[in-house]
Amino acid sequence: MSLDKYNEKRNFKKTREPKGKKENPHKRLKFCVQHHLASHDHYDFRLELDGVLKSFAVPKGPSYNPKDKRLAVMVEDHPLSYRNFEGIIPEGEYGGGTVMLWDRGYYKIDYYDENVLKITLYGKRLKGSWSLVNFKDNNFLLIKENDKYANYAKINTFKTSIKSNLTMQEIKKKYLNK
Repeated sequence: MSLDKYNEKRNFKKTREPKGKKENPHKRLKFCVQHHLASHDHYDFRLELDGVLKSFAVPKGPSYNPKDKRLAVMVEDHPLSYRNFEGIIPEGEYGGGTVMLWDRGYYKIDYYDENVLKITLYGKRLKGSWSLVNFKDNNFLLIKENDKYANYAKINTFKTSIKSNLTMQEIKKKYLNK
């Protein structure tokens, strides 16, 4: 099962992350982006496909500048329910740190072959056409296509969660007090 690796890496007695189980796909393909302040500050870009979230760690986060080619490292699949997760992963646990739900929405596949996935995102923050280009094993480039949303915004101007409207510090404080 594609979620075995996800489940093996987590102790669900310690973390509030959802347990990994395959779910029925949605009518429209969903995506999410989580800002994750763990051992390294990064963004997790997740695309629903075949009942799971295909997941990519993007160290610098997505960019609206078509000239920027952002490294996106494919990691283990995550359950669809993870697209709503926000909170704290305890220190010492896999991925320990603060997780903010930074964006979510739906997407459509415009083109796909073994090395290129072209998609259109319909999110609250990420919009328009994007490409994931496989250049080596599980290493991809996330590239904004030159469309009407090119250079739409600077990613670092969005500092609050789309779910809770909290900053990373406020999320950490809220969930450490539970």
